[in-house]
Amino acid sequence: MGILLAGGLARRMGGGDKALRKCGGISLLAHAIAALRPQCQGLVLSANGDSARFAGFDVPVVADDLPGFRGPLAGILAGLDWIAARCPDVPLAISVPADTPFLPGDLAARLMDARAKGNAAIACARSGGRTHPAVAVWPVSIRNDLRHALVVEDRRKVEAFLQNYSRAIVEWPIDPYDPFFNTNDPSDLAAAETILSLRGNHLA
Repeated sequence: MGILLAGGLARRMGGGDKALRKCGGISLLAHAIAALRPQCQGLVLSANGDSARFAGFDVPVVADDLPGFRGPLAGILAGLDWIAARCPDVPLAISVPADTPFLPGDLAARLMDARAKGNAAIACARSGGRTHPAVAVWPVSIRNDLRHALVVEDRRKVEAFLQNYSRAIVEWPIDPYDPFFNTNDPSDLAAAETILSLRGNHLA
């Protein structure tokens, strides 16, 4: 199962839903869904607020059940809880930020393979020497530990949580572009348009 993380506050983008900003004529979220859907048994979108704004994407939406804004870990927890309740036979989930439009087609396969071969609890992606802790394969069973970290320990950074677990890291090349490029501000959107034109991969 795939968890698309769209719960950020998007301050650098001027607020609103980053995932709904357009790139190549369609939303960043549509790009992420198109890349991840073929790799997963199903998808769930972690997003707060009125879920009706995502009605056109044919993906179930789940909101954080913890008070206050607690970041991507809370979104991952919401997704894992949703999967555990509705798909109890699914042992693993992959999380990705919904504002990453160029996700590689071998993302889930390579992360799961590395996790299995390394006998690791979690597998994370890395590109250009930078680890992406929110692009990861998680055991659904980790959700109780995750809730404890958020509620009892008030630990909100993904990297800090991951320090307690064995982890496999899988590297992707950044030439000709970083597959985990994410759009944090308007200049990133312009850069994404350039990458998309180089790819010649308009999904609209």
